[in-house]
Amino acid sequence: MVYQDHLTKFVILRALKTKHAEEVAYNLLDIFTLIGAPAILQSDNGREFVNRVVSNLKIYWPNLKIVHGKHRHSQSQGSVERANQDIENMLTTWMQDNDSERRSDGLRFVQLMKNRAFHSGIKRTPYEALFGSKIKVGISLPFEDTHNLESEEDLEKVMKSSSESVIDAAETSETETAGTQPLQAPDQ
Repeated sequence: MVYQDHLTKFVILRALKTKHAEEVAYNLLDIFTLIGAPAILQSDNGREFVNRVVSNLKIYWPNLKIVHGKHRHSQSQGSVERANQDIENMLTTWMQDNDSERRSDGLRFVQLMKNRAFHSGIKRTPYEALFGSKIKVGISLPFEDTHNLESEEDLEKVMKSSSESVIDAAETSETETAGTQPLQAPDQ
């Protein structure tokens, strides 16, 4: 299942065991409770199927509206169809590169790659558009502080030292900018 936020282009991928309305609704519920529910849900599935999915979700989101695209008519859902093709290609590549026969194993990695790639239409990555910051990958501590870590206590010392450095830098920055004047809006 491919869920895409049309505004941010953020994609969430889910492996489904079936295409039953209950399983789709369960996965949509998981997505909605994670990032919020849309006002409008668009689907290219059949009207009867989508109505069953939405009736399950309307218990929690009574104002949720559904827009039915034309079934298997890619022109009516261009952005989603382009994302689907992209995802299919990325998943095939991931499976080949990782010598895997299981598509579901690669979904999370493809989802991450898709959401951290710059999107020309929104002039940022989907992750940045949704969350307002760059994606965090890995630990953001200097290498020289982390290469000798052997225990949780070592990590706690490095993190405490690092957070104190961040606080000191922020206080220095506030002191340096205290004398600056705020920008004024131009007269109309």
